[in-house]
Amino acid sequence: MKKLLAGMTAAAVLMGSASYAETTLKLVEVITSPERTEVLQGIVNEFEANNPDVAVEIVSLPWGSAFEKLATMVAGGDIPDVVEMPDTWQALYAGSDQLVSLKDHVAGWDHGATLTDKTVAMGSQAGDLYMIPYGFYLRAMFYNKKLLAEAGIDTPPTTMEEFKAASAAVSELDGKYGYCLRGGPGGTNGWIMFAAAMNGTNEFFTEDGVSRINEPGSVEGIQFMIDMYQNGYAPKDSVSWGFNEIVAGFYSGTCAFLDQDPDALIAIAERMPAEDFAVIPMPVGPSGKAFPTIGFAGWSIFNATEHEEEAFDLVAALSSPEANATWAKRVGVIPIHKGADQDPHFQTDQFKGWFEELNGEQYVPTTMPTNLEQWGYFGSTLLLETSQEALLGQRSAQDVADEWAEFLTDEHAKWKANQ
Repeated sequence: MKKLLAGMTAAAVLMGSASYAETTLKLVEVITSPERTEVLQGIVNEFEANNPDVAVEIVSLPWGSAFEKLATMVAGGDIPDVVEMPDTWQALYAGSDQLVSLKDHVAGWDHGATLTDKTVAMGSQAGDLYMIPYGFYLRAMFYNKKLLAEAGIDTPPTTMEEFKAASAAVSELDGKYGYCLRGGPGGTNGWIMFAAAMNGTNEFFTEDGVSRINEPGSVEGIQFMIDMYQNGYAPKDSVSWGFNEIVAGFYSGTCAFLDQDPDALIAIAERMPAEDFAVIPMPVGPSGKAFPTIGFAGWSIFNATEHEEEAFDLVAALSSPEANATWAKRVGVIPIHKGADQDPHFQTDQFKGWFEELNGEQYVPTTMPTNLEQWGYFGSTLLLETSQEALLGQRSAQDVADEWAEFLTDEHAKWKANQ
């Protein structure tokens, strides 16, 4: 009996030690969708199988409220170990010294040398390598071939005026609209691209540090968006549409045009025959140029973690060439490792519009000024609320442009003072 009790005690001690030694990492995803969560969970499952002493808890925040929810978590001390970090939030958390520099970790990582230069540069926009991007989003224009043909449009638009005219023609069809306008969360890119196209430049600031968003051309671009909505070329409820709504609006045949990144291609290709739609470059403005936004998101580690080494092991697993290839194909981004573009998956006609933009001189990919500490707040809250007011006729294009310009000019001045 004594031997049995002794054996049971020893087993209990061993079990207690194993339980105590087990590390649990909290990973927060913020650009959430069922498909993305499924892919993420699959990669995490493989990581846990290879690291049996580490468990990963995935917390999925809905994109529409993710900025505020993550900020609340962090402020309340419920800080994740690893977070999916959009480019627009990087400066905020890095600027407040809340992120781990990954530079030394990447230097000692087997796959660190195969990261493309753009990947390292984008992940270092806040001053150090505070994230490993998992891929890049470049905006281009989806169009519905059937709706354009039904509206009597022979060729897809190449200019802003042709885009408006085609949208107007489609909107004459019963129950159809020209443009899947993103008036809700995540709609910042549309306003910036249209303002830049009509203003003929993607420079956010003058040499004196003054925002260009309220210059006459930019205001004309903002008014272009307002007119598209108020003239009935976009659905009435699109004033609050986010990513899922605009993509559904396109593949359901509600509207003929959708400006989006490669991530939208997955859901659309599953629901529409390939011959019914195509992807073209963004329409050019009066200057003959278009300024499609290029953005990214990636994996960052909060420095409040008690398990930095294990957290980086997780980030490394998420960012490995094999995992990143899987993520890029199923989520819809341009991958991060050298040579990945030779994969046949990315050499199909489905990606033609994006590669035309990357190679055509009239298309100038535009990065947001994510170096500004409050850029995340600007896009997620300030622009969202004021642009919705403008769409609903409560404010003028000039009015909101002046408010945006004042905010961005002040933020640029703060950033410059800290350099």
